[in-house]
This record gives sequence, structure tokens and C-alpha cells, in this order.
Amino acid sequence: MPADNPTRILQTLDARLDHVVELTLIGKSALWLGFDNPPTDYGVTQDVDAVVPGQQSDQMNEDLAFWDALTSANADLQAQGIYLTHIFEEWQIILRRDWFAHRIAIQRPQLKHLRLYRPATVDLILSKMMRGDDPQHMEEIRWMIAHEEITRSDLEAAFAAAHIPDDAEILESFEIAKAKVLMMYP
Repeated sequence: MPADNPTRILQTLDARLDHVVELTLIGKSALWLGFDNPPTDYGVTQDVDAVVPGQQSDQMNEDLAFWDALTSANADLQAQGIYLTHIFEEWQIILRRDWFAHRIAIQRPQLKHLRLYRPATVDLILSKMMRGDDPQHMEEIRWMIAHEEITRSDLEAAFAAAHIPDDAEILESFEIAKAKVLMMYP
């Protein structure tokens, strides 16, 4: 039995699939599985979240076997308090408009049917900024900036290229987060 929750969740889903499915992970599971040497507490996240690019949205929505496998996996995982929870469409979260072209393949865990990716680091940072100055998300952003040596100019370019959902609360949270993130630089 794997020691980390994202692996357990994804292996449970993978075992129920009968065809290849691409998932682009976001959130803490993307940090845990998509980076070398992440903090160990990232592996105890209780969920896996994903984002679907616009060009795959209809295909994903019509893949009834995937949704059945997901329902079955989540039912089996419920007693452990872990699950694959949100599958966002790209327009629902903050990402650069061309984020899909910059996805990074995730190599672990080894799975039969799931092909895992994560957004580029600047896109993961943007997605974390939807919650404003949430202390946990700010710490995760700080870790990504240090781990990947993201420059202030990298982030400013990402801010300028970001698609922000048409939601006043998200826009306000993003503006609050931008100020906090830029304060991480001297």
C-alpha cells in the first residue's frame, strides 16, 4: 500500500479504468507527484484535483466509463477520507492562456491507464492565487518559487498572460495574492 494519498487515489482510479485517460493535476497532489523532493506534508493531502483543457472537455464529459471508474474509486476510498474531488475546466481557474502547451509529464506513480501531467510551475502558482493570501497557498507558492528559481519577471509575465475567470471574488483574490507574491522578492 503506498504511503502517500495522491498515489493511493490515482492507483485506485487507474485500476478501474479500461482505457487511457489524460489528467492534468493541480493543487497539492501536483506538487507532491510533479516535483523532485517536495515537502513530505504534501503527500498527505486528502484529494487530487485536475484541470481539463478546453479541447478535451467534450471528450471527458462524454467518457462515461471514466466517470463510472471515478465514482467507484471514490466510493472505495471514502472510508479513508481521500478522493479525487474537483475536475475543473480550464476557464474555471487562473492559468496562462497557453498553459496547455507548457504542461509537464508526471513520471510517478507508474500507472497502466492514467497519463499524468501538471501545469508549468508559473501556472500552478497562478492557480494557487485564486484563494488570495491564504497562508497555506502562499507557503506552497514560496516553495515553488525557491525550488524552481522562478524570477519576479517570470511571474510578472505570467500575471500579464493570465486568464482570470469572470468572477469578481476571484479577481479580487488574485489582486490580493499578486501583492503578497511580489513581496516574496527583495
